[in-house]
Amino acid sequence: MSAQSATILGCAGPQLGAEEAAFFAEIQPVGFILFARNVQTPAQLARLCADLRAAIGRDAPIFVDQEGGRVQRLRAPNWREWMAPLDQVAQAGSCAARAMYLRSFLIAREHLACGIDGNCAPLADIARADTHPFLRNRLYGETLETVVEIARAVADGLGDGGAYPVLKHIPGHGRGMLDSHHDLPRVTASRAALEAQDFAAFRALNDLKWGMTAHLVYEAIDPDLPATLSPAMIRVIREQIGFQGVLMTDDLSMNALPGPVAERAARARAAGCDIALHCNGDLAEMRAVVRAAGPLDDAGRARVAAATVRPAAAPLDIASAEAEFDAL
Repeated sequence: MSAQSATILGCAGPQLGAEEAAFFAEIQPVGFILFARNVQTPAQLARLCADLRAAIGRDAPIFVDQEGGRVQRLRAPNWREWMAPLDQVAQAGSCAARAMYLRSFLIAREHLACGIDGNCAPLADIARADTHPFLRNRLYGETLETVVEIARAVADGLGDGGAYPVLKHIPGHGRGMLDSHHDLPRVTASRAALEAQDFAAFRALNDLKWGMTAHLVYEAIDPDLPATLSPAMIRVIREQIGFQGVLMTDDLSMNALPGPVAERAARARAAGCDIALHCNGDLAEMRAVVRAAGPLDDAGRARVAAATVRPAAAPLDIASAEAEFDAL
């Protein structure tokens, strides 16, 4: 396949295998995503990132989930441990936006030192009393205003640290009462309620260049398909929310989505997602996903080109950021 594949892919372990490298060289994914299975030490991680880029012959973006709390792939003793975001916001009180900016800046700098240049954050999902526990303390607050303020601070901190922020989970996961890793949540709220709250949070952040869909059914708009696979929901994301950046799926391996993984990729692309995200590193599954997802189209290429202009690092050094963060 000579065209660039409309995929972001994982790899199996802490070193890149020869078969994986040859596959990536052939299919040319947009980028890569790493998980805890890929991470051992800073030197090992830097080698892996370099090898992934060498395999495809370009400076492709490499992403990771480093939210804090349960969801952080780089951990002690080699990297900082971060409090769950909702707890961090509560602890910092009136200084929460600044604290989350600083910690996002520090996360970005830690990542760049190892070759990772994208973090799958901020989350603009609004926490509710009944938000499933798998998600709730990963969020930033229970009001639209708080979530937008903190999500913007996180995005700015990552960008000022030199990393690409990825906005998730568009158009809103906070009403989900099931864990989409295992089940398909269904949202019964009216369209008016969604527009006033959930969608509004993402509309306020629609200038970000990377975004990730939510595996939820929004019954008021499409009662049959989760947003990732729904043309109607992707139209909401593009037209009503106004997000014009690179739109990737959430992980296609998650059990919220129906059918085989290749079918999920094909349906997501047909619905309007730019990129199929496949995370588990299974080479046979990746081959199937790549065939189903097809090549990046012209609109996707233009969005990726705009999104991979590296952010300019802010004139804030790590020691200053650490000292201010610790004080807050």
